[in-house]
Amino acid sequence: MPINEYDQWLGVELRHLAALEAVAEEASFGRAARRLGYTQSAISQQIAQLEKVVGAKLVERPGGPRAVSLTDAGRLLLRHADAIVARLAAAQADMAALEAGEAGPLRVGILQSVGARLLPGLIRRFKQQFPRVSVQVVEGNTPGELLPLVERGELDFTFAELPLQEGPFDWVELLRDPYVLLVSSGSHLAIREAAPPLRELTGLPMIGWRTDRGHDIRGVEYAFRSDDNGTVLGLVEADLGVAVAPRLVLRPDRDGIVALPFGSRLRPRVLGLAWHKERYRSPAAERFVELAGELAGELRSNE
Repeated sequence: MPINEYDQWLGVELRHLAALEAVAEEASFGRAARRLGYTQSAISQQIAQLEKVVGAKLVERPGGPRAVSLTDAGRLLLRHADAIVARLAAAQADMAALEAGEAGPLRVGILQSVGARLLPGLIRRFKQQFPRVSVQVVEGNTPGELLPLVERGELDFTFAELPLQEGPFDWVELLRDPYVLLVSSGSHLAIREAAPPLRELTGLPMIGWRTDRGHDIRGVEYAFRSDDNGTVLGLVEADLGVAVAPRLVLRPDRDGIVALPFGSRLRPRVLGLAWHKERYRSPAAERFVELAGELAGELRSNE
C-alpha cells in the first residue's frame, strides 16, 4: 500500500467502525443512532466519513421506510471491524484486570457438567489462596456460546471441548471424558457391564440434548430432548429412556442411574480450559489454570 493511502486509512476511527456495526445489525440509521446514543445525522456523517477514508461505498441507502444494508465492501470491512472492536474490549478488560491486581474478579465460562463436578472444588481451592478475588461464573450450553465472550474480554477463561474453533485462543487440556450410556438402575440393561452395540440403540427410547453437543447417535429416534442436564438425568432415572453422555454429566453419588461404558467404540470428549492468548493474565489467573489442571488430574485418577 502506498504511504499516502496508508496515511489516509489512519483516519479510520473506532466510532466509525462502531457505527458500521450498529447500522449492519439494526438495518436503520435511526435505530443505530439510538443504540449508540448519537443523533441520526451524526451516524450518517460517520458512515460517510468512513466511506471517504476507505474509498468505497459501504451502505446501500434505499430511502424511505426500506431497510438499509451493507454493500459487499461494507460486509468485508465489517469482518475486520468486529475483530478490532473485540480487541478494544479485550484491551479494556486487561487494563481493568491490571488495575484490580489480586482483588478484582475472575470471570469463568463453564459447561453444565464442569459446573457440577469440577468447578466447586476448583473455586474452593482457589479462594483459599486468593480470598480477595471474586469468581464470576457464566454458564453456557456449548463452547460456541462462551468462546466469543473470551475473545471480547467479557470472560477471562472458559471450559471448552477441544479442539477449539478458530480464534485468538490458547488452552490447556484438562481431561478426557469418556462417553457412557446412562440407564435407570431399574432397567434390564443395568446388569450389563458395558453398553450394548450401537446398532441395538436404535430400538431403545433415547433422551438427548436439544443443542447439538456431539452426543447424538445416527439413526436413533429421540423421545425427549432438553438442554438441562438435570432434566435429562431425571428422565433416565424414571426409566423413560436412555442417554448417551460424557461420564462427567453423572455424579458418582446418584444411585438411580447406571453408567455403561462404550470403551473405544466412541471417542472421549476432550475438555480443556481456554483463554485469549494475547491478553494479560494476573498471577491469580495463572494459578487458576494450575489448580484446574491439578484437580482434573485427581478426577482422572478417581474415575
